[in-house]
Amino acid sequence: MKVGTDSILLGSWCNVKNSNKILDIGTGCGIIALLLASRTNAIIDAVELDKNSAFEAATNFKNSKFGNRLNIINCDFMDYVNTSTHSYELIISNPPFFSNDLNSPTLSRNSARHIANLNHNNLCIGVKKLLVSEGRFYLVLPCEIANEFIVTAQNHGLYLHKKQLVYPKTGSAPNRINMEFRFGFPTEVMIDEITIRNTDNQHSSQYKELVKEFLVGI
Repeated sequence: MKVGTDSILLGSWCNVKNSNKILDIGTGCGIIALLLASRTNAIIDAVELDKNSAFEAATNFKNSKFGNRLNIINCDFMDYVNTSTHSYELIISNPPFFSNDLNSPTLSRNSARHIANLNHNNLCIGVKKLLVSEGRFYLVLPCEIANEFIVTAQNHGLYLHKKQLVYPKTGSAPNRINMEFRFGFPTEVMIDEITIRNTDNQHSSQYKELVKEFLVGI
């Protein structure tokens, strides 16, 4: 699977302070786990349902200089939740976005992109169980479903503390939101913004600054 802008932005934006144990839910090729390994000294567990994607992530982990801190777990996330004895200071996910009427003919892409295997309610149930009391949960969603997820998260005691509006291009409306959730109601939700490309379709200086440590030739 290709490396997506969503994963790069989320992994660059999240606060990794005091994160000794990290969980990446639906790691795909492992990009977020690898990015966070480069930003921390944490042990990182990466859960991936699809066998081929898990193999790809494992290969990427092995070929990186962070391989001794990266663990691939090839199973359904809820199965992991029900059997794991671990807890995490930081949990992160670039979760499935698309409904079944947009199903890809490729099964592995369906597993990665669709809500059939991991709906938002189950995601919150799992995060609530595995996240330490002072931990942080990060994910990215399209703007049109973010508010629905925020309500679901609140039902499980997870509250939005910070969000980043992602604009694909100068003058456009935002199409993604990076979000940080914690236990406990916030006194204020912190909001920032980022624009990926200028009107000339070149990457913005803001985007370049955020991801300069992770992308070559940006």
